[in-house]
Amino acid sequence: MNKLLITVATVAAISLAPAMANKKATETTPEEDLKAYQDYFTKRFNNEVPLNEFQNGVYSIDEASRQNWEAIEEFPPYEPFVEEGEEMWNTPFANGKSYKDCFPDGPALRGKYPHWDADRKMVMTLPLAINECREANGEKPLKYKKGPIATLLAYIGYESRGQKTNVVIPEGDADALAAYNDGKNFYFARRGQLNFSCAHCHFESSGMNVRSDILSPALGHTTGWPVYRSKWGELGTLHRRFSGCNKQVRARDFKAQGEEYRNLEYFLTHMSNGIELNGPSARK
Repeated sequence: MNKLLITVATVAAISLAPAMANKKATETTPEEDLKAYQDYFTKRFNNEVPLNEFQNGVYSIDEASRQNWEAIEEFPPYEPFVEEGEEMWNTPFANGKSYKDCFPDGPALRGKYPHWDADRKMVMTLPLAINECREANGEKPLKYKKGPIATLLAYIGYESRGQKTNVVIPEGDADALAAYNDGKNFYFARRGQLNFSCAHCHFESSGMNVRSDILSPALGHTTGWPVYRSKWGELGTLHRRFSGCNKQVRARDFKAQGEEYRNLEYFLTHMSNGIELNGPSARK
């Protein structure tokens, strides 16, 4: 990790951070967190970025980057994956059933995830639901970071565009609140040899430069997945990115779709409530 990133993070760490970053997870409610989180980013960028624009990551705050991105979006690199994903959705399993039998409301379902499964006392994500559907119909589960599952998610994401993020933390459910707070703690906890948290880069230092890159604001981070990254040369899932971020700060990564990352997704998606889904998307 370069010296500039360490300098940026250090400067940000000694600055006045929002209240939610300085309190224990249990001291504020999800509703209070949501307001503080979104107010912080609105004020950080001088009230010049409408809430829904944060769905576009760094392209919502930097004009030069946005122009390059808009040129890429004229012939989006994820487009073939959307078509392949539609074929996957419509192809029957060996037993004659298909994804349609598991998700009868159709493919425009991304807005329903993640959600709290009260019966199983766990956060249910869309990739997890997809693999449970496959296994229930005698099919092998798909790997969670890239490949066929990202392709299927691209089609589902495309069909779900325009739905507003609306993750609910059920009132009075102590287990749901605990999962949310675990995700929140994960987000603000320092880890790895570099002793960084997710918040160091994408919360306190958002909009700052690291070499030739601009650190994207965390608000809206969950709306555009799966993502075709030029760096990857392929589609990848949100949990692949979580894993990569952990590795970049020289920390141990966690299992994709394990409890740690599912709870992190639960918290982070709740913070983007009200922002429209716009996946799949393209990033640098």
